[in-house]
Amino acid sequence: MSVEIKSFDIAEHLETDEDIQMFLQEAAATGDKSDFIHALNIAARARGMTEVAKQAGVTRASLYKSLSSDGNPKFDTINKIVHGMGCKITIERPSTTAQ
Repeated sequence: MSVEIKSFDIAEHLETDEDIQMFLQEAAATGDKSDFIHALNIAARARGMTEVAKQAGVTRASLYKSLSSDGNPKFDTINKIVHGMGCKITIERPSTTAQ
């Protein structure tokens, strides 16, 4: 008996704007720059690369290149992509816990 294994793609499970927002928040809070860019790639695929590129004001090819594993997008590009997905980048002071 053979078993077919399908690779897991989280983009297939990001169904709503809220799902995408929470996914990006978690990636920003727990990962490094490359983790966040990878998360942007996943979120953009979930939303639709063509639509995200249009909303961000970049070409589809540029979006793919920026979010590829060897991409190195500028902050301005990241900001456009985040805004194109209906989100925004904010700066917060980390919460402190009483010791």
